[in-house]
Amino acid sequence: MKKTLWAAVAALALGFAPQPASAQLSDDTLKVGILTDMSSLYADINGPGAVFAAQMAIQDFGGTVLGKKIELIQADVQNKADIGTSIASKWYDADKVDVILGAAASSSSLAVAGVAADKKRVFMANDPASSDLTGKSCNPYTIHYVYDTSALANGTGSAVVKAGGKTWYFLTADYAFGHALERDVTAVVNAAGGKVLGSVRHPINSSDFSAFLVQAQASRAEVVGLANAGGDTINSIKQAAEFGIVAGGQKLAGLLVFITDVHSIGLQLAQGLQLTEAFYWDLNDGTRAFSKRFAEKMKKMPTSIQAGHYSSMKHYLEAVKATGTDNPEKVMAWLKANPLNDDLFGKGYVRADGRKMHDMYLFEVKKPSESKGPYDYYKLIRTIPAEEAFRPMDKGDCPMVKKG
Repeated sequence: MKKTLWAAVAALALGFAPQPASAQLSDDTLKVGILTDMSSLYADINGPGAVFAAQMAIQDFGGTVLGKKIELIQADVQNKADIGTSIASKWYDADKVDVILGAAASSSSLAVAGVAADKKRVFMANDPASSDLTGKSCNPYTIHYVYDTSALANGTGSAVVKAGGKTWYFLTADYAFGHALERDVTAVVNAAGGKVLGSVRHPINSSDFSAFLVQAQASRAEVVGLANAGGDTINSIKQAAEFGIVAGGQKLAGLLVFITDVHSIGLQLAQGLQLTEAFYWDLNDGTRAFSKRFAEKMKKMPTSIQAGHYSSMKHYLEAVKATGTDNPEKVMAWLKANPLNDDLFGKGYVRADGRKMHDMYLFEVKKPSESKGPYDYYKLIRTIPAEEAFRPMDKGDCPMVKKG
């Protein structure tokens, strides 16, 4: 009787004993999908560099987690919502992808976020800008990692208004990102006593901005706000110079400008532009060390988005290791409950609405005479604390967050 009782107790104890951590990985592996723009106007700011940055993070983590291999796959989202939906659905269902990093344009990223919510899988939105990802379109499985239109408005938009730019006219990319950026900057301009005189919307990936620039010129606004990104920003700034917009007394405000954009435009045209960023390669010893390694392979310095792929990949792997599982609910709970800190973005945390919080930086593009060489392009104007840079959580209309 006694032996039987002890045997039952032992069996019960074994049944509840902690299982090996490796047994908690679904499909006996961890699968990562990088869904980004590999071939279009945003390929330079994310694209192959984003894939390589994620690979760097996996390598630095040791190539395995919980004793199992980490597998990485990639695809070109082409900045299209329908393609994003199709690939994300296949990856989460058929290919058993545990986490997607990306996914390029705000329109395609919002679509992928919707799939992540439906499939209950993790999505690290490193590429897009629209603040709607942590606003009306928030969900429990998406983290908006690097920057957003609210932070860009509170950084560049606010700085330009304070410097005397009271009247604005927008050149706006005609999709979710451009609309959100124009909206968020307009709110900042109005709150500061400025006035928006109008806007014109252009198709994404435009090559000819002449008609749009003529309208901006005719508005006589003090500031022409460029609510676009990547190749569209590069083309609009270059063509604005041809039209003599700055020479005529108007100021260009690049509302989303990356280091690769400045490199393409050149300091002669870009000098004096103020921009808001979450990362700059020459900010400190940590950013310089990472960027040097990145540049050895990619032959250019990383953008904030590419740095975001490295950082978010490492933090995701840390969450899997800490929780002993790739279960989405447990991983997301850990990411939201624990402070995050690395050499690239400094101290931060993830809010309940999915917004990854960290300081942002207001930079000004150097004059050619101030630069010591390629990619030595920025001088720091101001560090913007996270709570000031990003929209207050109760102001975003996120259904997961109670107001007040």
